[in-house]
Amino acid sequence: MSTEHSQWSLLSQRRFAPFFLTQFCGAANDNIFKFAFTLLVTYHAAEINAANPALVVNLIAALFVLPFVLFSATSGQLSDRYGVTQVMRLVKVLEVAFMLVGAVGFISKNLPLLLVTTFLMGLHSTLFGPAKFAYLPQHLRPDEIVGGNGLVEMGTFVAILLGTMGAGFLMKSEPGAAATGVTLAAATTLVVAFVGLAASLMIPKTAPVDGALKINWNPFSETWRNLKLAHKDIVVFRSLLGISWLWFFGATFLTQFSVFSKDVLGGNEGVVTLLLAVFSIGIGVGSVLCERLSGRMVEIGLVPFGSIGMSVFAIDLYFASRGLAPVGQVGVGAFLANSAHWRVIIDLFLLSMFAGFYSVPLYALIQTRGEATHRSRIIAANNILNALFMVVSAGMGAVLLGKLGFTIPQLFLVTGLLNALVAAYIFLLVPEFLLRFIAWILVHTIYRVKKEDTDRIPATGAALLTANHVSFVDAVVLMAISPRPIRFVMDRNIFRIPFLSWFFRTAKAIPICSAKQDPEVYQRAFDEVSRELRDGELVLIFPEGAITHDGEMGPFKGGVMKILERDPVPVVPIALRGFWGSFFSRKDGPAMSAPLRRGFNTKVGIAVGLPVQPDAVSPEGLRDTTLALRGDWK
Repeated sequence: MSTEHSQWSLLSQRRFAPFFLTQFCGAANDNIFKFAFTLLVTYHAAEINAANPALVVNLIAALFVLPFVLFSATSGQLSDRYGVTQVMRLVKVLEVAFMLVGAVGFISKNLPLLLVTTFLMGLHSTLFGPAKFAYLPQHLRPDEIVGGNGLVEMGTFVAILLGTMGAGFLMKSEPGAAATGVTLAAATTLVVAFVGLAASLMIPKTAPVDGALKINWNPFSETWRNLKLAHKDIVVFRSLLGISWLWFFGATFLTQFSVFSKDVLGGNEGVVTLLLAVFSIGIGVGSVLCERLSGRMVEIGLVPFGSIGMSVFAIDLYFASRGLAPVGQVGVGAFLANSAHWRVIIDLFLLSMFAGFYSVPLYALIQTRGEATHRSRIIAANNILNALFMVVSAGMGAVLLGKLGFTIPQLFLVTGLLNALVAAYIFLLVPEFLLRFIAWILVHTIYRVKKEDTDRIPATGAALLTANHVSFVDAVVLMAISPRPIRFVMDRNIFRIPFLSWFFRTAKAIPICSAKQDPEVYQRAFDEVSRELRDGELVLIFPEGAITHDGEMGPFKGGVMKILERDPVPVVPIALRGFWGSFFSRKDGPAMSAPLRRGFNTKVGIAVGLPVQPDAVSPEGLRDTTLALRGDWK
């Protein structure tokens, strides 16, 4: 991948770099403040008049999350009404004001004032969240969305890590009394807030998507309305649930790190920081790898892949940690010297890396498929669900660890098993995730696909795609390289083949046969094609009408013209290259009747031609174009 097309190149561009720094500073400041406050309460309770430190620590967490429940609906409206850039700048101004309040609270060790600031910083994040995710699709190209989201996810978790570690360093720097530590914490949060404000002023201005929107200040009715807006597209809504489940999953692990380190691993505070670092780095690595694994498109096939890894390594973490016998509280060096602990570290890293594979495509899908006029409000609905799922996570942990007497490794095991069940439920409800996963596996194991001009497949609007027919998995491979779902018109005999029948029925392929064989099936197929095109979808037809028996391209039949008579849409010709002779082709006998002829990772190609306007289409012309695109590579 060339440097100019790498996701990292976004960090040098004005449309992304100031935005990235703004959100990075905000995430870092949230965690510097929260963790410094938590340490102050934990280790200097008397100086801050905290009679019950444990209660105050839980109150800090609750106060930070509360604004997400109360004000997310309002924040989404503000972003859609006034523009995301304007909202981000306002939020950064408020952050400076909030940190001034927090600085007074730190220096005076005023517990109520610091609790108020905690709530205000939660409000800061609530207002910023919808604007942050709505900004990306307005300023990035479609092929940059996944990479941009990967960088944002990576940056967020790195900021969380650095903020938490920075707070620990600042609060440890004071000798005895907390005076030096709180002064440094107050100064640092103010500096970071001013840096974020300066960066926000360089973010390109963004026009409101709905300048006439009338703000509904009632958070309850607006929350319900936002959830209904998100529910209009069931794939988007289930994606919101999928992301919220990730927050449930992640919160379950992150909340237990300190006790897990002390009671199960026998580590001190440094080991807690190590676990957090491993988890954050894993998320970051998974997030930035998504662009390469997805081929620069929104590949929701990575979601099941990520979910499988999350369950596998969460379950293995249980087995890796259940037999450990901690002795005292060792530091990082002694902890890493024990070979048994490396399995725990590897499990945590891989678990979080797969969580990155899981989350980035879901965020990208919401941004690209959610209606632009209320994208921020849909993201606000997501934030509300996230907060609720985190509350449920805390409740589950309290019940299992407190009332039922589970150990922390057992809690991790339960979470891993629940993740598998939730994932299976979501993927059965929305088969598109599972179908894309199967297609993604196919093109990353059996085939190595060289793509040429696949950006010519329309990202929006109705179009008819045509392709030569070489093997039984042509449709699967085409599904994997398309930026959006395709409805395939297929020979109904393929629906009788085991597994392929299930796959294509689940993909809602349209069965067809000749008018002589069954006039009713023939007509029903063209009626369904017409409905899909009128709904603005992509439909693909194999004009040869059958899979080739000799590797040569047969004549294109008149089905294309029959479709265009009813719905004159652009036609996009596609050529499949190199599939002849593969396991799924009919070379040297029936397909799929012998071991893989060319092994795994076979090089094949897909070339996409320029769209042809309907009045310029003919079967012969489409065949000639497809033949030219294919060339001699059958």
